[in-house]
Amino acid sequence: MHLTEIYDQYYQRVRKFILHTVRNEWAADDLVQETFLRINNNLKYLNDNDKLKPWIFRIAYNICRDYFRQQGKNASLGLEELPEYGALSRLPTTQKQLEQGQMRSCVFGLVNRLPESLRTVIILSDVSEFSQREIAEIMGITVENVKIRIYRARKKLKALLEEHCVFEVDERNVLTCQPDTPSGYNLFVKPSVT
Repeated sequence: MHLTEIYDQYYQRVRKFILHTVRNEWAADDLVQETFLRINNNLKYLNDNDKLKPWIFRIAYNICRDYFRQQGKNASLGLEELPEYGALSRLPTTQKQLEQGQMRSCVFGLVNRLPESLRTVIILSDVSEFSQREIAEIMGITVENVKIRIYRARKKLKALLEEHCVFEVDERNVLTCQPDTPSGYNLFVKPSVT
């Protein structure tokens, strides 16, 4: 497979994964570019095209890990730069879209509180929709370890949601989420780097 075919087929998924991982649009653009440069430089070493997808995302995963190591614990999320995580005033105006934006902001704000290994497995599983086998190949761990991390990540995320968000069913019988935070407190903390 040629790089142009790989780029056309995987660019959007790689960008989505990296953007959800680093939460900084400027950094994500650079990291996506770095990912495809590494793919181009190492494509000749890939012997099995069936391994292409996990190989690509393993490169993207490692580049994100390098990014967090370089940034240290002071990595900025840049959430305000992302339209889907920005201020509610910039969200679409229909009630349903506003509620979806609030729910997404609440959940993704808390996903960032998870340690890097748990945050990554949630993003790969629930956002990028990889199978557990694919996640194991991407992260270089066993499928059993993936299952354990997904379980722990979801359990920890559930506890964070219960602690920091108020879920209500409104008069239309629709589940809504509001951050349960004191005035001035920000759910969008820097991601944990462990």
